[in-house]
Amino acid sequence: MSEGRRASLRVAALYAGGFLGPFGGGVVASMLPEIGGDLGVSTGTASSSLTAYLLPFAAVMLVSGTLGARWGRVRTVRWAYALYAVSSLACALAPTLGLLLGARAVQGVANSFTTPLLLAALAAVTPRERLGRVLGTFGACQAAGQTSAPLVGGLSAELDWRLSFVVLAVVSVALGAAGLPGEVDDDRAAERGEPAGRLRDALTLPVLRVATVAFLGWGALGGLSFLVAFRGEDTFGLTAAQRGLLLTVFGVAGILTARRAGGLIDRWGARRTIVLAAPVGAAAVLVAGTVDVLLVVALVWAAAGVASQMILVGVNTAVLGSAGANRGGAVSVVQSFRFFGAAAAPLALTPLYAVHPHVAFVVPALLLGIAAPLLVLRGTRR
Repeated sequence: MSEGRRASLRVAALYAGGFLGPFGGGVVASMLPEIGGDLGVSTGTASSSLTAYLLPFAAVMLVSGTLGARWGRVRTVRWAYALYAVSSLACALAPTLGLLLGARAVQGVANSFTTPLLLAALAAVTPRERLGRVLGTFGACQAAGQTSAPLVGGLSAELDWRLSFVVLAVVSVALGAAGLPGEVDDDRAAERGEPAGRLRDALTLPVLRVATVAFLGWGALGGLSFLVAFRGEDTFGLTAAQRGLLLTVFGVAGILTARRAGGLIDRWGARRTIVLAAPVGAAAVLVAGTVDVLLVVALVWAAAGVASQMILVGVNTAVLGSAGANRGGAVSVVQSFRFFGAAAAPLALTPLYAVHPHVAFVVPALLLGIAAPLLVLRGTRR
C-alpha cells in the first residue's frame, strides 16, 4: 500500500474514532429496560450506566490531552483503544450491575484519552486555513455517533443488548491497529526527548474562557434534550418513539451542517462565528421551551443543533488553531468542560422545570445568549 493511501486511511480512522466515542457513551440509552431486566434491577437503576461512563470521561479529560502528549500521542491512543476494547468485552460479559458500571467507567476513561488526541492529530496534519472544515467533519462524525447510538442500541437489544458491546470491542481494535497520521514524526519527537506540554500551559485564562463557552454551549443546547423530551410528553402528549424522533432532529441538523459551519469558521474566524451562533442558539432554546406548536418546536430544535455545531467546532478551532505550547491539553480541557456542561444541566434545570417549565428554558437561554458572547469578546480584546 502506498504511503499516501495509508495516510488517508489513518485520517479516516480519526473520523471513525470521533464517531465511536459518543456512540459508546449513548448506546445504552434505548436498552435500559433490557439491561435492567437481565441484571435484575429497575430501569431507573440501570440508567446509572450512563452516568458511570460520562463522569469519569469528563473528569479524566481535564488532564488526558496533556498526559497523552507526554507519553506519546500514538502510543497513548493505541493503548486507549485496547483498554476500550477490553472494557467493552467486560460490559458484554458483566453478570451484575456493579461489574457493568465498573466496566462502563473504564470505557469512559479510555475514551477520554482518544477524543482530544484525535483532535490534536487532525490539527497537526491540517493547514490552518482548512482547520475549521476538517474539525467540522469530525464534529459531524461525533454528532452521527450520538444520534445513531439509541437507534442501534435499540435494534441490538431486540436480539441481545450485550452484542452492541462486542461490536464496540471489535471496532476499537481495528481503529487501534490503523494508527494515526504523522505517527513517525510523533515517535521521532519522543526519541529526541522534545519537551511535552505541561498542564499549566493548557489551564491558561484564554483556554478557560473558551472552555466556559463550551460548557455553556453544550449544557444549554445538547444538554437540554431531556427538557425537550419532558415538554414533548407534558405539553404535546408524545409517545416515547415520537419524543425520540423530535430529539433526533437536533443531531441530524448538526450532522448535515457541521462541515459548512467549519467553512464559515475558516472564513470568518472561530470567535466571530461563536458570537453569532450563541444568540441564535439561545433564541432557539427560548422558542422550544415556550411555544406550544409542535412543528415550531421541531424546527427550532433543529436550528439549535446547527448553532451547537457552530459553537463546538468554533471552540475546538479556537484552541487548536492557536500557537499555544500544549494544544492537545488545551482541547482536552475544552472537551472536558463541554461534557461537564451536559452532566450539570439535568441537575441544575430539573428543579427549575418543576417550579415552571418555561423557567428551565429561559435561564440557560439567557446564559448562552449573553455570557458566551461576552466571554469570547473579552478574550478577543486581550
